[in-house]
Amino acid sequence: MAITSDSELREVVREKYAELALAVDQNSGGCCGPTDVVSRDLYDSSEVAGIPVDALALSLGCGNPTALADLKPGEVVLDLGSGGGIDVLLSARRVGPAGKAYGLDMTHEMLDQARRNQAAAGVTNAEFLFGHIEEVPLPDAAVDVIISNCVVNLSTDKPAVFAEAFRVLRPGGRFAVSDVVWRRPMPPVLEPVVALWTGCISGALVESDYVGLLAAAGFTDISVEPTREYDARELVDIAGGMVSAELLATLDVPELLSQVDGLVFGAFVRATKPS
Repeated sequence: MAITSDSELREVVREKYAELALAVDQNSGGCCGPTDVVSRDLYDSSEVAGIPVDALALSLGCGNPTALADLKPGEVVLDLGSGGGIDVLLSARRVGPAGKAYGLDMTHEMLDQARRNQAAAGVTNAEFLFGHIEEVPLPDAAVDVIISNCVVNLSTDKPAVFAEAFRVLRPGGRFAVSDVVWRRPMPPVLEPVVALWTGCISGALVESDYVGLLAAAGFTDISVEPTREYDARELVDIAGGMVSAELLATLDVPELLSQVDGLVFGAFVRATKPS
């Protein structure tokens, strides 16, 4: 599939996640395809007690930012790319009735699912917003913490994402996201595989670039903590679930294995907006 512009790639991503939202009853897979290689085993059973099953079915991330963001009662949280709403609902619990959790998503079908899940869970201190993570529909200094779960990699304009995150955070606010990261640049063999972008992989940043872009946006105290490494066989499984048989047949799988083994990992990325 030939992609000629950022807007066209954004539409490919939107369509994929709309499809997943509509197929929630079939539990068709996570952000990296039907294999659920990336999105499995993210939440323990005690943490998600009382969370609607549809929210769990749409937990399409690569980590659990709510467990790692050190959320405190009374804080205001924003989830970039909130999907079916699981991290927003968990955040709302953690910040309590004096706090609030926002979810932002560009897919109406996901927002519909998230609002239904919110109602089913009886959560009143949450709000789901339509918009893009490159243009957050909130005022300056509106939130204490920004979380995200395997969504930043999907953006075609990551400097804009980080600039917006910096803008809406209050002084001293925290950026705490789970994401997929490359240790070194992506092998050229993966560059034409658009499906792997919608599945979290080929749009991911190299670790050094992630740190550099956050610093350029004004953040300090930046860290990238690996939480899970994906081996080459898992990445080939992801490709097999997301890419057409015709396109997969054009890839040299042994060569692909040799190039990507150990290069991709799930990470928890932290940064702070200076006080």
